[in-house]
Amino acid sequence: MLAKALSGNRVLAVAAGEIILASRSVARARLLTGAGIRFEVVPSGVDEAAVKGRYKQASAGALARILAGLKAVEVSRLRPGAVVIGADQVLECAGTLYDKPSGRAAARSQLQLLRGRAHILVSALSVVCDGIAVWRYEETVTLTMRAFSDGFLESYLNMAGTAATRSVGGYELEGLGAQLFDRIEGDYFAVLGLPLLPLLDLLRGRGLIPQ
Repeated sequence: MLAKALSGNRVLAVAAGEIILASRSVARARLLTGAGIRFEVVPSGVDEAAVKGRYKQASAGALARILAGLKAVEVSRLRPGAVVIGADQVLECAGTLYDKPSGRAAARSQLQLLRGRAHILVSALSVVCDGIAVWRYEETVTLTMRAFSDGFLESYLNMAGTAATRSVGGYELEGLGAQLFDRIEGDYFAVLGLPLLPLLDLLRGRGLIPQ
């Protein structure tokens, strides 16, 4: 049985079976929607702060993998038979891990620390069915911020508004955040929090979207 268009959006036919995104991220949902995937958003109740406190010595990659897996497993237990996508992203610069800024002042401080320097973003995916991980993926991207002026930074924060606090780096690359960078080495989709192409390949392989 195949399902087709949903709510007027262009959605590719998919095989019977639910696809669930265990994330509140608007950017991740937008990527899946743009790729024509029919899915449901069911955020997990994982306490990220508690997990990060428990794994203080973990590397950026390990922490991203742990969080992605926990999110997917929790939602999967609530939705038997569904294909649940868990995702997480961790930023590291010079050995320090960064969270989403708590407000404008925190975003300013974080961007001041990152400007003129390279940092990495690790994006991890975990796909879980019936509480068991069936696929894991990790992508690391290196981003180099330009040495922008304090005046530009204030202008950026004024224009970006709450967007400066929605992502771990204090920027949304698909918007005004692009102006902060000199160079990006790696997958664009991974910077947005969802390594899309390998995920689509997995969904095709499981018969959830057309080959």
